[in-house]
Amino acid sequence: MLRKTILISITLLVSMSSFGQLPKLTFTPHWLPQAQFAGYYVAQQKGFYEEEGIEVEIVHPSASVMATDRLIKEESDIISLFLITALSEKIKGVNLVNIAQLSQNSALLFIAKKSSNISALEDLNGKRIGIWEGGFDEVPKALIRSNNYQVTWIPILTSVSLFMIDGIDAMTVMWYNEYDQIINSGINADELSTFFYSDYGFNIPEDGIYCLNKTYLQRKDDLQKFVKGTLQGWEYAKTHKEETLEIVLNLMKKEHIPTNLAHQSWMLDRILELLEPGSKNTEKGRLIESDYQKTLSILSGEGSSNILPLFNDFYKPVIERKILNQPQEKSK
Repeated sequence: MLRKTILISITLLVSMSSFGQLPKLTFTPHWLPQAQFAGYYVAQQKGFYEEEGIEVEIVHPSASVMATDRLIKEESDIISLFLITALSEKIKGVNLVNIAQLSQNSALLFIAKKSSNISALEDLNGKRIGIWEGGFDEVPKALIRSNNYQVTWIPILTSVSLFMIDGIDAMTVMWYNEYDQIINSGINADELSTFFYSDYGFNIPEDGIYCLNKTYLQRKDDLQKFVKGTLQGWEYAKTHKEETLEIVLNLMKKEHIPTNLAHQSWMLDRILELLEPGSKNTEKGRLIESDYQKTLSILSGEGSSNILPLFNDFYKPVIERKILNQPQEKSK
């Protein structure tokens, strides 16, 4: 009896000492808190990562420290990036790998006011176009270059103000973000001309999950758990939108980021659409080689003289197809 009691006590002590000692991963999205990253927030707050057997800390970038900076310094184990940004970093020598491709379609488009007499893509020739830099400029520039248009690129930050006061003729926007900001600023949809890059042969997928290659080699099991938990988070977000938006808004409020329910609701719906393969012959979470090659051709067209990476050196999925095809919803 005494021996049994001692064994039970030892078991309890071991359990208590290991409690809360799950393997930890630090994840950094490539932008500030918003519904674009809702699946990660849901997975963390609903305990999906813990159910997989890992602890995840989410640390957002800042105005001076980007997600790629944290990855290179090994301050973050995993980051999200646009495909073209990640591939550009790979070409520059950052040994990162794509372990899951969430976005399957492009959300980028040019937008212009019809009052500017811009109703067709060719009307952008000779115009002033606002553009973000650092990972957001390669695709629009490639689209313009492919049509031999001559435009004046005007660097912009995050505001749509310059567009609103006619300081530029057009600008590049995200379907889930700046487009809705412009609509909410008082311009009706029928007053705008929109040119989705995907309609012109530039349907480059965007948000993917990345880590350093050595992290992939050393912690593949933990990375698999992260991707599985993240996919579960997005599945939950799709069927529990009100709860998801509450999670997002609370986080944004905590970080003192101004927003509103209507805009974040629009963003969540559009992001969920982008996660669907649509007409592409692929599955959620997968990067198809044709998208990779198209992205590579855009970067090589920008004049890169570096050695271009092979698909299998860049894309290293950590989960099987059957897991991607058959997500099992969990309730908490």
